[in-house]
Amino acid sequence: MLNYLEIFSRKLTELKDSGTYRYFLNLNKSAQHFPVFYFENAYGEKHRAINFCSNDYLAMSVQEEVISKLSYVSNRAGVGSGGTRNISGSTIHHRELEIVIASLHHKKEALLFGSAYLANLTALSVIGKILTDVVFISDEYNHASIIEGIKASGAEKKLFKHNDLASIEAILQSIPIDQPKVIVFESVYSMSGTIAPILEIVLLAKKYNALTYIDEVHAVGVYGNSGGGLTEELGIQNGIDIINGTLAKGFGVFGGYIAGDAIFVDTIRSLGAGFIFTTSLPPAICAAAIRSIEYLRNDRIIRPKYHQKISRLRELLAVNNIPFVTNCTHITPIPIGDEKSCKEISDILLYQHGIYIQPIVFPTVNKGAACLRVTISIKHQEEHFQLLVNALKQVLVVPTKKQKRNFI
Repeated sequence: MLNYLEIFSRKLTELKDSGTYRYFLNLNKSAQHFPVFYFENAYGEKHRAINFCSNDYLAMSVQEEVISKLSYVSNRAGVGSGGTRNISGSTIHHRELEIVIASLHHKKEALLFGSAYLANLTALSVIGKILTDVVFISDEYNHASIIEGIKASGAEKKLFKHNDLASIEAILQSIPIDQPKVIVFESVYSMSGTIAPILEIVLLAKKYNALTYIDEVHAVGVYGNSGGGLTEELGIQNGIDIINGTLAKGFGVFGGYIAGDAIFVDTIRSLGAGFIFTTSLPPAICAAAIRSIEYLRNDRIIRPKYHQKISRLRELLAVNNIPFVTNCTHITPIPIGDEKSCKEISDILLYQHGIYIQPIVFPTVNKGAACLRVTISIKHQEEHFQLLVNALKQVLVVPTKKQKRNFI
């Protein structure tokens, strides 16, 4: 007889043997001590560590005003919405948040989702079904949510080389000018930290009559004069047709969204299964997100201060000859290569040095391109950087004949 459990077990063994099995660390997060947290090892022993891989870049998840707003609205509106948006789950807080998001991105309308992943999946699938002969022109390094959204649409997809304008234009030239086409890309690529040539892509889209769809997930809150992302920083929000963003990283709360022309957004709202059939965000989460966005729109000091801290960290890494990938963003990848070595390094850093950096392995990155993705928060201090650098100096050693590990 067919043994179903054995088939699944073999797959899990294969993942573990290849170094791509995903292990979760159960953190006891502390709003008072962030980025320091606490955890228990396999023997139940309690430990303290510093988080160097959180996406809570500006520490808004522990910001007192945001927490107070969430608590206040929870006490009055309850902890859940109780339904989908079209069946009692659309509150004044949901609508206000959509208005605030639309204003942030200089768009007519916005639409909330349970996550930015779901927003991409739903929006792209609807676009592909409405524009029946559309061609999606997609960066080869686009996020899994974009890949799945285009796949769900059933539409044709053409990949262009990462951030390669010549590659994009060659594809555009191969498609009739009156055939629908959408250029889909990210502003900040979360694993490499590279930045898309946004302005140049917008100009190509206008030249060849294409729509533009940008994922600003790792840029909102962190870039722009008021936290509107790189499109705001470049002053070209009006040149982008649809913007995808998150409330869970730079804004520190939860949920995702799209923003764009009212016709685009209303069509996705009306036809997107990932929106229609999903229970809406809790009202208090919406209220907290509004407070976070407003806070970051008014605070013009926090972003420059954050980027200064990133520069300081990289200065220390360079002085201590610790290899890292140079880029213009807040993401600092430290290349390792081998998946098993990457996991071993991560474990040593955590259990021996109190430094938490989750290993990034396939399929998040290509096979053999495993790395430690370092992301700091506004609350990291000089002492934290020194502890990180000292730990990396001990672990990332150039091997000698007597050493078994070969980490760099």
